[in-house]
Amino acid sequence: MPDRSPTIDNPWQHLRQLTPARIALGRAGVSLPTSAQLDFQFAHAQARDAVHLPLDCEALAAELDKHGLAHLQLHSAATDRQTYLQRPDLGRRLDEASAAILDAHAKEGCDLTLVIADGLSALAVQRHAVPMALKIAEQARTEGWSLGPIGLVEQGRVAIADEIGQRLKARMVVILLGERPGLSSPDSLGLYFTWAPQVGRHDAQRNCISNIRPEGLSYNLAAHRLLYLLREASRRQLSGVQLKDEAEVPALEGAPRAGNFLLG
Repeated sequence: MPDRSPTIDNPWQHLRQLTPARIALGRAGVSLPTSAQLDFQFAHAQARDAVHLPLDCEALAAELDKHGLAHLQLHSAATDRQTYLQRPDLGRRLDEASAAILDAHAKEGCDLTLVIADGLSALAVQRHAVPMALKIAEQARTEGWSLGPIGLVEQGRVAIADEIGQRLKARMVVILLGERPGLSSPDSLGLYFTWAPQVGRHDAQRNCISNIRPEGLSYNLAAHRLLYLLREASRRQLSGVQLKDEAEVPALEGAPRAGNFLLG
C-alpha cells in the first residue's frame, strides 16, 4: 500500500548524521512533524531543569578529596536560586562568611587558584568540572606553579572568581562553571581565565574557553589551550582581548601539526 504519512522528509536529512543541530526536520503541512516537536519540547525541558538543578557540593568535595586537591566550600551573596537568577550582581560577590574563610587561608598567596561554580548549569559542573580541574592541576604541577585551594561556590557567576583570586592573593584565577544551556547542550562547561584578579575586572580582561564536554571541546584540548594562555599571561602579565589564543592544535599521531584555523 502507498505511504499515507502526512510527513514529508527533507532532502538534506542525511546531514543530520554530522551535527546535533536541528536541521532537515521535515514537515507535516506547514508545521513540524510530531516527533520533531516532541524532541524540541524534551530538549527545552532539559535546559530548564539544568538551570534549576542544585549543585551537589558534597559530591564534588568528595571527588576532590579522593584526588588530594584542597578545597573550600563557599557561597555567593545570592542566598537562593531565585535570588541568583533575579540579581546577577549578588552572584558576583561572596557572602561575608565565605570572605572570612578565604582571608584566613590567604597566607603568602599562590600562582594559580581554581574556582568551581554552578553558573547556569549545575549539571555541566557535576559532569565535567572535576575532570577538567584535574587536568589544570596537573599542568600547574608540571609548570612548577603553586596551586591555591579550589573554591567550590554555590550560586556563583563568572566575576566571583575575581574576589576569590584577590583574597587568596593569586597571580591567576580560572573559574569553571556551567554555561547557559542550549537546546542540544544542557551540560556545557565554560572556563574563564583572569590575570591579576581583583574586584572590578570586566569581561574584556578575561579569556574564555567554552563548550567543554565530550560532544564539544574535549578536556585535553581545553587544557592544552588554557596552558598556552597561562604561559603567555605569565610572560606578558595580562589577559583578555590583548591575549589571543594562538595555541597550536594537537594533531593525530603521524599527521602534521596545525595552527589555530582562525589565524591560518
